[in-house]
Amino acid sequence: MIIIDGSHGEGGGQVLRSSLSLSAVSGEPTRIENIRVKRPNPGLQAQHLTGVLAMAQICHAKLEGAELGSPTLTFTPRASPRSGEYAWDVAEARRGGSAGATSLIFQALLVPLLLAEGNSRLCLRGGTHVAWSPPFHYLKMVYLPTLSRMGIEARADIDQWGWYPMGGGVMTSQISGTGHALPGMASLDLTERGRLKRLYGISALSNLPGHIAERQKRQATRVLEREGFHPQIEIVDAPSRGQGSVFFLLAEFENVRAGFTSLGRKGKPAERVGEQACTEFLRYYESGAALDQHLADQLILPMSLAEGQSSLTTCRITQHLLTNIWVVEHFLKTRFRVEGEEGKQGKVTIGGRKDV
Repeated sequence: MIIIDGSHGEGGGQVLRSSLSLSAVSGEPTRIENIRVKRPNPGLQAQHLTGVLAMAQICHAKLEGAELGSPTLTFTPRASPRSGEYAWDVAEARRGGSAGATSLIFQALLVPLLLAEGNSRLCLRGGTHVAWSPPFHYLKMVYLPTLSRMGIEARADIDQWGWYPMGGGVMTSQISGTGHALPGMASLDLTERGRLKRLYGISALSNLPGHIAERQKRQATRVLEREGFHPQIEIVDAPSRGQGSVFFLLAEFENVRAGFTSLGRKGKPAERVGEQACTEFLRYYESGAALDQHLADQLILPMSLAEGQSSLTTCRITQHLLTNIWVVEHFLKTRFRVEGEEGKQGKVTIGGRKDV
């Protein structure tokens, strides 16, 4: 059994999710201890528990410690991942509901379901645009298009937006399984981003006055044009049970995509929402690196399973990235080389799958 200390590095839910994905892929039983001990609400919360139960369902795993607040989980796969039609609702994991992130559950399940024979269809209910997670539009416009270059076939759609604290969002996805022992994923060289082709923004809101989206757009346009950029920004009236707003900016280059998000909240001026995502883009743009800091750490796991050597440059080496590498090294014989210091831009070379 592989033992993972959940307090290592950033000590959050990513340790759990990556460990579950790799356990399902490798078939190795795993125990994760000290789950999220560095967080104000340690242990398994609704989003994490939903992910655990979902992963257990697709590979018929035996579970110990799968309950809210549990600091330890034992996960023992008893079958290879199985394709099918699945539906999970984060709100069912906790009395009073939850806006836990559907995107994080999807990312955990994606790689194991690529191994399954046949296609899978997922319906995930919960938060689609919530803090500390990639929003739905990041998945659709940045993450999945990048994975498609590795030969991964998956798509995602949104039926209803889910905001904190109500949740209630609905995202669906389709994943094409390979039926192989491991997907034949191609390696990638993401070290040069190339010329900027398009800068596209979404100023979206649900059940709020329309001037909020207009002000987000206006401020974002002002900030970007001042620096010589000419974005296309669309205002979106998002169907939802709750209230919320977001500004999302997509930067599409010749070789890569990058995404930047700012969520609205009570007391946060709309102008600040629009400006924040643009400021993050400008910081990334000035670095000259290929990937934004979030995509870099999200690609570590799929790249570690690819055939051959992959490499990437990122505007910031984060603790999330280093922690994900640490988890992968417990399951695979993949070699990593990190050039640069945490908190600064750098390069990561992933040696490719050696064994599982």
